[in-house]
Amino acid sequence: MSEILVKERDIVIPGEALAEGLDYLPGDNTYRENNQIYSKVLGLVNISGRVLKITPLAGPYVLKVGDKIIAKVIDIAMSGWRVDTNTAYSAMLNVKDASMRFIKKEEDLSKILAIGDHVVVKIINVTSQNLIDVTMKEPGLHKISGGRIVKINSQKVPRVIGKQGSMISLIKTKTACEITVGQNGLVWITGTPEGEFLAERAIKLVEEKSHLEGLTDKIEKFLGGN
Repeated sequence: MSEILVKERDIVIPGEALAEGLDYLPGDNTYRENNQIYSKVLGLVNISGRVLKITPLAGPYVLKVGDKIIAKVIDIAMSGWRVDTNTAYSAMLNVKDASMRFIKKEEDLSKILAIGDHVVVKIINVTSQNLIDVTMKEPGLHKISGGRIVKINSQKVPRVIGKQGSMISLIKTKTACEITVGQNGLVWITGTPEGEFLAERAIKLVEEKSHLEGLTDKIEKFLGGN
């Protein structure tokens, strides 16, 4: 006899049983043992047909090719800049990937990007030894100036963005701010001081209440008076 022991969006802990029987299949962050499927992580249940998946509520961000992240320049080398990715691993932004224009050999790289600058970059290479390369040579990738940078749990990024970008669009509209969400949990907000403050509070609220139903309505209410 097969049965599901949990409901959609339930919060489960590592080792918690999710389903019995062979009718159900283990998806992301779950495993089968004998006749049961268990959770590997603390997270939210997602039931997709017969497949059970868990969206983690905690844990480090894993660097993936194609992800857009916000990084901080920590060192300048001959070949480019080393950036902090908000993970255990730094990445390299090579001179050839830093700008659409040609950067001459004798140019002072610190005039282009200085230590401490933040940049919006895209991951273009991750090796098995965790050597990471990033680029700024695409639309929407740039050096950050002004505004504020907010740090959130990277596992909550999908919730902050929302389905088809619905949550972040709501926050942008209600606060009149430009907002860039990095997959590594860093968020850049720029607008009026009041707008930035409100957007930061809304984003922190999403992070805190990410497991709740009807979150969009709650955020809309929170931003409603503005």
